[in-house]
Amino acid sequence: MKTNPDIKTEITFQDFKSEVINDYKLAVTSRECSLLGRREVLTGKAKFGIFGDGKEIPQIAWAKAFQNGDFRSGYYRDQTFMMAIGELSIEQFFAGLYANTDLEQEPMSAGRQMGGHFATHSLDDKGNWKDLTAQKNSSADISPTAGQMPRLLGLAQASKIYRNVKGIDTTGFSKNGDEVAWGTIGNASTSEGLFFETINAAGVLQVPMVISIWDDEYGISVHARHQTTKENISEILKGFQRDENGKGYEIFRVNGWNYPELIDVYQRASQLARKEHVPVMIHVMELTQPQGHSTSGSHERYKDKDRLAWEAEYDCNAQMRAWIIDNNIASEEELKTLEKDIKKEVRDGKKAAWSAFINPIIKERDEAINILDKLISTSPNGVFITKLRNDLAAIDEPLRKDILSHTRQALRYVVSESSTEKSEFQDWINGYINRMQPKYSSHLHSVSHQKAINQTEVLPTYDADAKEVDGRIVLRDNFEALFNAYPETLVFGEDTGHIGDVNQGLEGLQEKFGELRVADTGIREATILGQGIGMAMRGLRPIAEIQYLDYILYAIQIMSDDLATVQYRTKGRQKAPVIVRTRGHRLEGIWHSGSQMGGILNLIRGIHVLVPRNMTKAAGFYNTLLESDEPALIVECLNGYRLKEKRPNNIGEFKTPIGVVETLKEGEDITLVSYGSTLRLVEQAAKELMQLGIDAEIIDVQSLLPFDLNHDIVKSVAKTNRLMVIDEDVKGGASAFILDQVLNVQNAYEFLDSAPRTLAAKAHRPAYGTDGDYFTKPSTEDIFEAVYAVMHEANPKDFPKLR
Repeated sequence: MKTNPDIKTEITFQDFKSEVINDYKLAVTSRECSLLGRREVLTGKAKFGIFGDGKEIPQIAWAKAFQNGDFRSGYYRDQTFMMAIGELSIEQFFAGLYANTDLEQEPMSAGRQMGGHFATHSLDDKGNWKDLTAQKNSSADISPTAGQMPRLLGLAQASKIYRNVKGIDTTGFSKNGDEVAWGTIGNASTSEGLFFETINAAGVLQVPMVISIWDDEYGISVHARHQTTKENISEILKGFQRDENGKGYEIFRVNGWNYPELIDVYQRASQLARKEHVPVMIHVMELTQPQGHSTSGSHERYKDKDRLAWEAEYDCNAQMRAWIIDNNIASEEELKTLEKDIKKEVRDGKKAAWSAFINPIIKERDEAINILDKLISTSPNGVFITKLRNDLAAIDEPLRKDILSHTRQALRYVVSESSTEKSEFQDWINGYINRMQPKYSSHLHSVSHQKAINQTEVLPTYDADAKEVDGRIVLRDNFEALFNAYPETLVFGEDTGHIGDVNQGLEGLQEKFGELRVADTGIREATILGQGIGMAMRGLRPIAEIQYLDYILYAIQIMSDDLATVQYRTKGRQKAPVIVRTRGHRLEGIWHSGSQMGGILNLIRGIHVLVPRNMTKAAGFYNTLLESDEPALIVECLNGYRLKEKRPNNIGEFKTPIGVVETLKEGEDITLVSYGSTLRLVEQAAKELMQLGIDAEIIDVQSLLPFDLNHDIVKSVAKTNRLMVIDEDVKGGASAFILDQVLNVQNAYEFLDSAPRTLAAKAHRPAYGTDGDYFTKPSTEDIFEAVYAVMHEANPKDFPKLR
């Protein structure tokens, strides 16, 4: 069931009546799903429930204005809208509630997100783009409040780029930039900084964005008087209203129970944003939340009797029902019959969804019981295994956890036995885990042929008389080549445009490619990243520049919760191959020389983290990534822009491989592993160590995520038998990550003759000045003495104690 999106200027009363009744059916269906969904949680069949009850009518009005090619960036109240555009059935609603891992049954996330988180499929099963202009699109939701807002900005900006930048092949992505990006947010979540940052940025950029604010006066149990100045978000934002003196927003207010007014407002908002690229804010007021915030509690605990009575009267479904009867569109008896039929339809859909979820697991349980029976027949400990078998068989509605827990426990009773049945049982458990694990773990990264690690290395080549130039020149010329080769590529950030970034790696490119492709932004890191995510979701290839690595912290939540999880939370049906460009390390002072790599590595799994040691390597990473379909963070060396490098003659073509280390110097005595700017110190220390007869091998990690896919570091350790990781991050950060990879993944411990060491920065941020850097981060002398200490411990006679 879905609403009719074709609003006609002339319509017969019969057509009008049919459309109204269809909309009411949809509203009642969605409400019944919410009511029955809550019961499924409270009876234990589902884990958690958060529903869209109370918002049905405005979402139906919104769906009528939503066209093919449009995008939604919403939150977990928008189930009625998804039903109205034909992208969520009753069965799919309950499949999400039960966490069905079958993408056919649960197309929103294959059970990876709780119910209420919605998505459409932008990609086919091979990771190729579908025709986004031929379907209604929903970017995959996330739970963090207001976290959907930065992405919304980018989804809207894509239309502006497609409309105004020439040379892009828009096939399947846009039709003259007429697409609108629609956002939704609860009134309480407008208190978040991400909301205000996005609102301001969209007003500056003038993009086709329509934001609906669902206002039911509460944020969980907290009333609006504690949330918003004047208890009214549109009132305090009215300064954004456009007028004859300046561009801004068009702001509408409408009551969420007024069906005809809602339809009118959403049609006007759609027309304005679509044709004129004016951002629109719709404050949908006087909404209700009949079941409270979620299944975690009851709203009777925090709403008084007067409020509850008002909510019962002004429930949007109840108001539409009364309006239908008052206008002789349907009688009380007709509506009762309709409502009764819908209750049955929802119950039947719920039962079908539960059967589709539980029956495959019951079949798997029966397989486990059969294999247990074989084991019992031959094991001396059969009586103990029988208890586990019977306990498993007694579970009427088992989970896969139950199956594996019981069978793995049974394995302990036959650990000392040797039989065909035991071998068969072991194989079954291993096979079951191998079959089931991907249902919950796959698609952290792309699995398409375009994935980054599939890209083949192309080495830079040089003329015989190649000039040595500042590293930034290599980077700048490479960006120019990429912008010529890829019309869909654009870059934006603080100081990125007019001056060509703070280190002039983009010098002169705005003049050549225009202000839309090489753009300055405000100081707003979260929405810079959001621009990248949204535009990448619509087929563009954005490079989002965060000026310094330290400033990544402003955007880390969006990187972690949104960008890093796009492929995973849609099981490969959406992607956002944005490149995040930044620079860092070896500057001086607390705020411009931090190394947050340890935190970054833990927080953004799903994004490649690349740490090139010079600008040629960095340029090669950009070239690689623009031929792949995955997001990445590239950290350029802040002190490398003015260092001399030979200029390659195959600018724009050479590619640095991802997940591959490089040996910079071969040696026999110890393996030194590092990355980025610190490598220059390691190389200098190695030269000085050679004077004392210590021959160190130096390996440049290049790529932290993924890490050394070929396991080349362990090959080095097998030769040198000693290992040291040098890093300017704090101890326990990136150095600990590297050590874990080398010891526990590559099993280098078996080759070590000395304890592996890490040399990292002090726990505090760097103090200002050259001396602050020297006393905070590893220096050449620190590296020299640390390596010497390892050799002294191994051979004190040849290497007496230094100090």
